[in-house]
Amino acid sequence: MKIRKINLEESEIPESWYNIIADMPNKPLPPLHPGTLQPIGPDALAPLFPEALIKQEVTTDKWVSIPDEVRNMYSIWRPTPLYRAYGLEKALDTPAKIYYKYEGVSPSGSHKPNTAIPQAYYNKQEGVKRITTETGAGQWGSALSFACQHFGIECDVYMVRLSYNDKPYRKMMMNTWGANVYASPSDRTQAGRNILAMDPNSPGSLGIAISEAIEMAATRDDTKYALGSVLNHVKLHQTIIGLEAIKQMEKAGDMPDIVIAPFGGGSNFAGLSFPFLRLNMDEGKSIRCIASEPASCPKLTRGVFRYDFGDTAGMTPLLPMYTLGHDFIPAPIHAGGLRYHGAGVIVSQLLKDNLIEARSHDNIEIFEAGVLFARTEGIIPAPEANHGIATAIAEAKKCKEEGTSKTILFNLCGHGNFDMKAYDDYFSGKIKQHELTQAEINESISKLTTPLIPQ
Repeated sequence: MKIRKINLEESEIPESWYNIIADMPNKPLPPLHPGTLQPIGPDALAPLFPEALIKQEVTTDKWVSIPDEVRNMYSIWRPTPLYRAYGLEKALDTPAKIYYKYEGVSPSGSHKPNTAIPQAYYNKQEGVKRITTETGAGQWGSALSFACQHFGIECDVYMVRLSYNDKPYRKMMMNTWGANVYASPSDRTQAGRNILAMDPNSPGSLGIAISEAIEMAATRDDTKYALGSVLNHVKLHQTIIGLEAIKQMEKAGDMPDIVIAPFGGGSNFAGLSFPFLRLNMDEGKSIRCIASEPASCPKLTRGVFRYDFGDTAGMTPLLPMYTLGHDFIPAPIHAGGLRYHGAGVIVSQLLKDNLIEARSHDNIEIFEAGVLFARTEGIIPAPEANHGIATAIAEAKKCKEEGTSKTILFNLCGHGNFDMKAYDDYFSGKIKQHELTQAEINESISKLTTPLIPQ
């Protein structure tokens, strides 16, 4: 009998998150004040985040304890299952072994509650009454709405207009959990009004939605801001995925040669890969970790490494990142959670140091991968998750061509049950292959006036 599902017991939920900064050979460069261009300290983050999260953002401790109340909430859906993808292996006729960690069993259907729960918890501990945030496809907004409802915190979500229109049931999920949801750009903020003045039909972007959420948080004493990706503390919380996966792979008597996850701002990729990178740095293993991004928004594969704003309006500190430029508006692809102009600081440094890899896939390729996966494994993946599947398929095909047997693990970060319009567009031929030209990338990057990073 083939064992498909590798489970852990509830008692095996990790007790600490893993902080990769402690092991990095080159630590990330500091954020800079956009006016003085001097490194900023934790105090600069105080208007936006509770003290506990600021401490996690800057800590160099290798392990950070998970509060009991957070672990109790995690136990609703964690540990998440790990599966052997026998059906996909057979369809590809590959000697590779393919595993996937399935995060779609969470209440909101993705990996995002892994950080939404602790962020809401720490805000509640410090008496915060309201949290503002942005969301692309709606996975992060749904997760934070769920978490805020549990802890009795009001939640305002600025949802990228493209997804607001195309994914109405994500909006309804957030409303059901008590959140207020606004299409971004909106007329509720100066940042939104500025964008609408330039383009009344703007499809929006995560950078714009971040600007709106930050603006609202900065103007209210009872309100803080929460981010679903990019920042260090968000990646820290997500490492519970990889920590569980290591235990599950050990139970299966196996260990991956290649670890893959989709990439938007970095939390998805960090969550699975960072604990495996620890094995490389601590134990001398040589596990390849590949970030998979859209060809329509290729910051890792075609962006530049320099200081840039994390949002469109320039309200954040300057961050050292791979970026396409904070004014970049991605094409209206269905993988809304990956439509972000920049990469998180930690992931950017790891890529610069050649400790990780990156790959991009076009809009057609990722839906071909998602449909093949659904037909062989039974789960319909979110468009974001399809990127990781596409990379896994490419690596499995390479194994067949080379006659090598590698073990591949990827993060199936969420189901696509609320993304069926995307699949309808694919089957009806409405989705077109799209890849940025170098001229488009050069034009966006040429607008940057932010500091260069010495190479």
